[in-house]
Amino acid sequence: MLQNQGREMMIVTSGAVAFGKQRLRHEILLSQSVRQALHSGQNQLKEMVSNNLGILGISVPVLEARACAAAGQSGLMALYETMFTQYSTCTAQILVTNLDFHDEQKRRNLSSTLHELLRMNIVPIINTNDAVVPPPVPNSDLQGVNVISIKDNDSLAARLAVEMKADLLIALSDVEGLYDSPPGTDDAKLIDIFYPGDQQLITYGTKSRIGIGGMEAKVKAALWALQGGTSVVIANGTNPKVTGHVITDIVDGKKVGTFFSEVKPAGPTVEQQTEMARHAGRALASLDPEQRGEIICSLADLLTEKKDEILSANKRDMELASGRLSQPLIDRLSLSTAKLNSLAIGLRQLAVSSRDSVGQVVRRTRVANNLELEQITVPIGVLLVIFESRPDCLPQVSALAIASGNALLLKGGKEASNTSKILHQLTQEALSIHGVTDAIQLVSTREEVEDLCRLDKLIDLIIPRGSSQLVREIQRAAKGIPVLGHSEGVCHIYIDNEASIDKAIDIVRDSKCDYPAACNAMETLLIHRDLLRTPIFDQIIDMLRTEQVKIHAGPRFASYLTFSPSEVKSLRTEYGDLECCIEVVDSMQDAVDHIHKYGSSHTDVIVTESEDTAEQFLQQVDSACVFWNSSSRFADGYRFGLGAEVGISTARIHARGPVGLDGLLTTKWVLRGEGHTVADFSEQGSMKYLHENIPVPQRGFS
Repeated sequence: MLQNQGREMMIVTSGAVAFGKQRLRHEILLSQSVRQALHSGQNQLKEMVSNNLGILGISVPVLEARACAAAGQSGLMALYETMFTQYSTCTAQILVTNLDFHDEQKRRNLSSTLHELLRMNIVPIINTNDAVVPPPVPNSDLQGVNVISIKDNDSLAARLAVEMKADLLIALSDVEGLYDSPPGTDDAKLIDIFYPGDQQLITYGTKSRIGIGGMEAKVKAALWALQGGTSVVIANGTNPKVTGHVITDIVDGKKVGTFFSEVKPAGPTVEQQTEMARHAGRALASLDPEQRGEIICSLADLLTEKKDEILSANKRDMELASGRLSQPLIDRLSLSTAKLNSLAIGLRQLAVSSRDSVGQVVRRTRVANNLELEQITVPIGVLLVIFESRPDCLPQVSALAIASGNALLLKGGKEASNTSKILHQLTQEALSIHGVTDAIQLVSTREEVEDLCRLDKLIDLIIPRGSSQLVREIQRAAKGIPVLGHSEGVCHIYIDNEASIDKAIDIVRDSKCDYPAACNAMETLLIHRDLLRTPIFDQIIDMLRTEQVKIHAGPRFASYLTFSPSEVKSLRTEYGDLECCIEVVDSMQDAVDHIHKYGSSHTDVIVTESEDTAEQFLQQVDSACVFWNSSSRFADGYRFGLGAEVGISTARIHARGPVGLDGLLTTKWVLRGEGHTVADFSEQGSMKYLHENIPVPQRGFS
C-alpha cells in the first residue's frame, strides 16, 4: 500500500535459517527412514510408516546454522516474491555481512544498488548472509555514531536506515512495544514515547523465542538509529486482528507501539496526567460532602469574580474561529456574562445536592443474625470528557466530578483552547482549598481522540460533548471503555389535531429558534393531517418564515403541495441551525411510529389538549425525554434541577436523559459479619439465611 503511494520502502527480514532448518530436517528424516527401510526389510518399513519417526529413535543431528541459511534463502525469497507479485510489486534480494559495512567501496556499492532499486520502484528484501557470516563477537556492540556491529536484524536495520538516510525505521516485535518491565509481569506499562535518558528505568526480560535479538537489542539499535537522524517505532507485527494495519497506522502518525524521541516535552504525558488524577481523585472522594460542596461554591464564585478574564480569553477564541467555524459552532463557543451567571447559579445548586452523594446507603439487608449487607454509592473512577466548541461544559462537568468524587480528564477542542485554559486554572484554584488540585486534568498535548480512547486500563468512562460525528467516532474507537452519550439529537414536535393554536406556536418557536445549535432543539415538526390548510397550520408556517427558518418538506407533506419547499434528503437529519423538516402524519399512533423509525431517542414532544392522547404518547414513545405541551429545550440538567449535567444519554442502561450527579455514581457492596462462613449455612450447618430488608433513611433534598 505504501509502495503504491509513492513511498520508498525497504524490508530487513529474518527467516532463512528457520526455512532451511525445516527443509533440512525433513530431508534428513526422509533419508534416514529410507536407509533403515533398506536394512530392516519390508516389514519394518511398514512399521515405520505407521508410527511416529521419533518413537523409532531416528536421531536428527544438530543442524549448523550456516547450512540452514544456505538451504533456506531461496524459500524465504520465494515467499516474498509470491506475496508481492499479487500486488504487482517487484522485489529484489540483497545479502550483506558485517564486513560489507567496514569496506568503503562495498558500502558505496551497496548504497548505489539500493538507490537504483528504489528508483525503479522495486522493494529491496535485505537479510544478513548467514551462510557465510561468522559468529557475533561478544561485547562488540554500539561504539558511537559511526560504528555498529551487525549482530542481528535489528542492528542491520539500524545501520541501513542511517546509511540510506531513512525517515523512519519500524522494528516489528511480538509484543506491543517497549514496556518498563517485562511484558506480562505485574504493573508492566507500555511506554508510548521513549527518550534516550530513560534507559535506566527499563528492566529487560529474557530474549524472544524468535530470532537472536530480543527487546534490549531492539532498543540499542533504535537509539543508534535515532542518534543518526532516523525516527524509530517499535510495534507488534504478529497479530493483525489485534494490531490492525500497524505499518500504515504508524506512517499515518497514529499512536502505535513505542516512539523514540530525543526531545522530551516539558509537561507530563497524558498517561501520567491520568495517574495523577486517579491518585488525587481518591483523596477527593474521601473528603466530607461539605468539603466537596465548598470546592464547588468556590468555583462558582470564581466564575463571577474572574468573568472579565474569562470573557477576554473567549474573545480571543472567537476571533480565531471567525470564518473557520460554522455559525452553530460559533454559538456554542461563545460565552457571555449571562451564561457565566447561569453557570454559577447551577453550580451552587449542585453544591447543596452533593451532600447526599458519595457514601449513601441505597439498600440494607440482614442476611443472617449478625451478618448485614449494605449497598452504598461510590465514584465511578476516572472520567474522560471530550468536548468541542463548548467551553461552558468544563465548569459543569468539573463540578459534577467534584460532587461525585470522580477524577476527571478533560480534552477540549483547539477552537476553545484559551477559554478552556483559564476555566481549568480556576477549577484547580478551587480544588486547592482542600489539597486535591490534580484531581481534574486538562489534556493540552496533541493527543488524538482515538489515542485517548485506547487507555482502557486508566479510564473508566468516556463522556463525549459535541457533534454527532464526534460521538460516533468515540463510540467506534472506545472498544474497551463504556461511552455515555447520544450520537444525535433528532427531536420531534407533534402537533395533534386537538392542539391549542397559541401553545403550538410558542412551543415550536422556542424549540427551534431559542438555540438551534443545541442537541435538544426541534429538528422535525410532525403535523396531524386534519390541520393542513387550517389557521393553526398557516400561523405556524408564517412564524417559521418570520424567524427565517428554512423548511424541508417530508415526502408526504410534499405530496400535498403544488409548489413545495425543497424535499428532505433524510428524515433522520440533525440540522443544528435555523432549519427543520415538516412531515404529515395521520394520527398520534402514526406520529409515534415515525418517531421510533426516524428519531434518536433524545427528546420528543406532543402538543394537544386531549389528556388521553397525551398520556398514550407519553407511555408509548421510547425516548429519554418525552414532554406534553412544553418545549423540547427543557431537556437539560439545569432546567431539571440537577444543577448541571455532563450530557444527555440515550442509552438504556446506567443513566438516561440529562445525566447529573447520580449518573456519575456506581455502587459497591459492604458485608459486616462476625466470622461467618458459607459452610455455616449448609444443610449440616447451624445458621439460616434471613434476607430481611432493613429500612434505609430517605435522602433529604433542599
